Amino acid sequence: MQTPWDHRYAQRTQRMASSAIRELLKYTEKPDIISFAGGLPAPEVFPVEEFRVACDRVLRENGAQALQYSTTEGLRPLREMIARHSSRYGIEITSENVLITASSQQALDLLGKILINPGDNILVESPSYLGALQAWNLYGAQYITVPMDEDGMVTDALEEALRAGPKFIYVLPNFQNPTGVTLSLERRHALIELADRYGVPIIEDDPYGQLRYEGQHLPSVVVLDSQYRDDCTHSYRGNVIYLSTFSKLLAPGLRLGWVIAPEEVIRKLVVAKQAADLHTSTFTQMIAYEVSRGGFIDRHVPLIREVYGHRRDVMLAAMDRYFPPEVDWTQPKGGLFLWGILPKYLDAADVLEAAVEKKVAFVPGEPFHPTGGGKNTMRINFSNATPEKIEEGIFRLGKVLAEKVGKKVAV
Repeated sequence: MQTPWDHRYAQRTQRMASSAIRELLKYTEKPDIISFAGGLPAPEVFPVEEFRVACDRVLRENGAQALQYSTTEGLRPLREMIARHSSRYGIEITSENVLITASSQQALDLLGKILINPGDNILVESPSYLGALQAWNLYGAQYITVPMDEDGMVTDALEEALRAGPKFIYVLPNFQNPTGVTLSLERRHALIELADRYGVPIIEDDPYGQLRYEGQHLPSVVVLDSQYRDDCTHSYRGNVIYLSTFSKLLAPGLRLGWVIAPEEVIRKLVVAKQAADLHTSTFTQMIAYEVSRGGFIDRHVPLIREVYGHRRDVMLAAMDRYFPPEVDWTQPKGGLFLWGILPKYLDAADVLEAAVEKKVAFVPGEPFHPTGGGKNTMRINFSNATPEKIEEGIFRLGKVLAEKVGKKVAV
């Protein structure tokens, strides 16, 4: 139906589409549905008391400042804390290399705003994070995809993709959303070397890096790139822009993330952010700093790892018991998700329709593939539901899958 507004929208709105996940959540939030659809942290691990104390202290001691406008770059003590924390992992930066954003989703949007022209090719993993694709579609991005396996992006296929001249490479090396897999150390080195050889920058999105439940920590791409360049300065000028967030470490309701980048990139992002929102909430930044300072995050992360690691184990064990042998899935060592692979003759969207009737939900994998494919894949979240609900939900989903597979076998 035509409306008086239809001819007034900008052409770019034709590339706008609602997130498949956000739309799905609208009806999976019903209390009788066990949802594995969202990437939701467990509310049980939110440090509510610490936030209450922090709010009281900030308002009592710095209330006027907390409720006032602030600088676009972000609260300096918070940026300095992030810089110090980053140096512990091997990259020497200062607060001038840090921009505070209203979530890492805003960081993705701002990067699209300053880097992407209509028709630019962006090199991504397939599947890739839906939020990044949604942000960059608006700026007219096109995608070159590189497949993944259990060790992450298949870097043997990377050089051919780089010959197409992408504007940048986007990668989630740790417990990737949506697959849960981790880019191996060998492939991290290969990624850095090939990106340098072809002169293509890397955007490293790392919201889950500290949420490892087994195995050894792997250095981030930004750290390895710094070592590759033997950069001993205190002004990072590497080939990697690094993104992270407080959503998985403290609480997603903060809507607080950050960017680490060379100073000249930060300056461009600052100008773009000024046009978007002037600055990230002063109050929110001060609360996050107050909660985080004194090493609280280091003390809090082990609790998150314990809770999520147990839920992952419960889900994997339940899938072993209840899923038919024709279905496969990843074995994530951290993060929030695992990736189900159905027989090629099944469409995950059809499975979801039947699953919702059984009061259980997940996210079909097709939207995560920017150039198509993945109809037989599914993203399943294990961080939000309790172990009891995970057991029951996987039991229900297993019955649906067994019925779908059984019908095909019977034919």
